[in-house]
This record gives sequence, C-alpha cells and structure tokens, in this order.
Amino acid sequence: MAGMIKHYFAGGNTSKGFFSLYDSCLENLNKIFILKGGPGTGKSTLIKEVGEFWAENGMDIEYMHSPFDPDKLEGVKILGGLNVGIVNGTAPNNIEPKAPGAIEQYINLGEGWDTGKLILQKDKIIHYNDIIYQWMEKAYGRFAEALKVHDDWEKIYIDSMDFEKADALTQKLIKEFYGNISLNKMSAVKHRFLGAATPKGAVDFVPNLTEDISKRYFIKGRPGSGKSTMLKKIAQAGRTRGFDVEIYHCGFDPESVDMVIVRELSIAIFDSTAPHEYFPSREGDEILDLYGDIIEAGTDEVFAEKIEEVSKLYKGCMKTATSYLAEAKTARDELNQVYTDTMDFEVVNKLKSHIMTEIQRLRD
Repeated sequence: MAGMIKHYFAGGNTSKGFFSLYDSCLENLNKIFILKGGPGTGKSTLIKEVGEFWAENGMDIEYMHSPFDPDKLEGVKILGGLNVGIVNGTAPNNIEPKAPGAIEQYINLGEGWDTGKLILQKDKIIHYNDIIYQWMEKAYGRFAEALKVHDDWEKIYIDSMDFEKADALTQKLIKEFYGNISLNKMSAVKHRFLGAATPKGAVDFVPNLTEDISKRYFIKGRPGSGKSTMLKKIAQAGRTRGFDVEIYHCGFDPESVDMVIVRELSIAIFDSTAPHEYFPSREGDEILDLYGDIIEAGTDEVFAEKIEEVSKLYKGCMKTATSYLAEAKTARDELNQVYTDTMDFEVVNKLKSHIMTEIQRLRD
C-alpha cells in the first residue's frame, strides 16, 4: 500500500525577502542528507525519485516545493518511522547542520561537473547570477510596497472591528476544538507556509494538506478582520494542551498565520480568502464569515472608494512583483542549462544509490 504524500513550502518569496522555515520543517529527523551543488545538477529530480520509491513502499512522504519554481522540489521527508530528510542546502536555503556526521551528511552533486567546461562558462555564470539577484531584489522591494498598501487596507476594517466579539468567537472555537482535553505529552509544532508567491503567481496545497481532515473551517473576512490573530490563539491553545500543531504562515507576510491543522482532532481552520480562496465541498466543511458580525456591516459601502483605491494599488504591486519573479526564473533556467550541459549524471545516480543504501540501512 502506497504511503500518504503531502506537499507544502518551507521557504518563501515574501515582503520580508526570502524567508526560511526549514529549521522547523527538518526538526527531529534521524538523518538529513544536505545536497550541495549548483543549479541544474539534478537535486530536484533526485529528491523526487527517492521520495517516490519510499512512497511506493508504504512510507508517508512530505515534499517541500521551491517558491522559485513550484514544479521543482527543495526537499523530502520520509516518515513512517524512518524520519529521514533530503534537502537542497544551497543558497538561499543555507541549511546549517546541528550535528554534522551524526545527523546531517553532505552530498555534493558538484562531483559530476566538468570543471573545465564550467571555467569556459565563467562569465556567463556570473552574468546570469547578477541578473537573478537584480530581479529578485526588485521583486522583494515590490512585495514590501504591497505590504504597506495592505496595511492601509487592513486599517479600514480594523477601525470598524468589534474586538470583544472577535475574542468571544475565538474562545468559542477553542472550546469546540479542545473541550477540556489535555494530552499528557509535549506538543510538537511545525511551521510551514500555506502557499508561496512564485513566478506562476500564488500557489498553495490546501486541498492536499486537508484531504484527510474530517472538519474544515473556511474563514471568510476582509483584510484586518483578525483572522491571523484568531489562528495564532487557536494554535497556542493546542500547544498548551499538548496537541501536535501544524502552523501555516502567510506566503506574503510570514509573521501572519493563514492555517492551523490539529491532526489528532482531524481539524483544519484556515483563511479562505484570495489568493487561497476555497469553498465547502464535502460534509464537515463549515464557513466562518467575519463580515457583518466582527466587522460592522456596511463598512464596504462606507469606504468603497478608499477600498477600491488600495485594492487596485495592492493588486498592481503584486502583479509587478510576480513579473519580476518570472524574469528571475528565465535567467535561472538559462543558468541551470549551463550547469546541466557540464554534468555527468551517472555520478548523480551513484550518489542517489548511496543515499538509498544509507536509508535502507536505517530501516533494517
């Protein structure tokens, strides 16, 4: 029987620049293989192939996708008692080992390079790296602008918000979720991204992450209606009671929380507004609409002109930032090809076999 496969992002292109949650995602693993080597050296393919093998052999798998190209993988966790991770450790991930040799092991895919060919391509490599850096900095700058606009958007609704009702709803949900139950163990908390800003636009894996969850709460509300604060309090309540909690951060503002999953209770609650807007599709799904209750009804109409202005400005910033990510991806693809053309992938296959042997040894 094949194992369960989950998908998410551990790094993101955010209003704070590149933001990493890899430390949390890779916690408590028995073994971590950190892949080194330039772009185009086969890291994503290696990660995918190893993950697929163990999934087909009954292990639960978690894939970490790249925010620079969501079709590519940055890491995989092989669970089911193995608790092994393989991760791209090159910039900007820069995975730092905590117990080198004992837990982490470096795998250098650069062993497959033809160094002589790369030397001939030195100027081209420097050129593409410079282009990538410039476009990424422009993208991060525009995301930062978008956050300032979003703050103005939020303020419109914050000024019309009933904080007492917001807190009462939060406490009601906490009571519904946890009751008087406390587990006699330490809570395990994982921090991930709900989605990511990518060259293709916003991408998320909400359907996959919640496919086996019995009760899903879809929060509907305007910017500034307290969704993130509510989710943080629900997560903290779970931690206090000893439940394992998955906290999914906003791919745009990493300080904001967009989803909380408590698998021991089979409950997920998430911000179901654009760009990750979903609607109930099965039994156990429920909408929580904050507008007209926590946010005073009529706020949309009273501030319609201002809302339209900031909405248009925000969407413009996000669209431009996404176009910059796309420009960076074009240059990154060219750089990947430079390295791919110098690679002996038989070397990569041997390194993959080494990793598979090491994992099999842990299983035995």
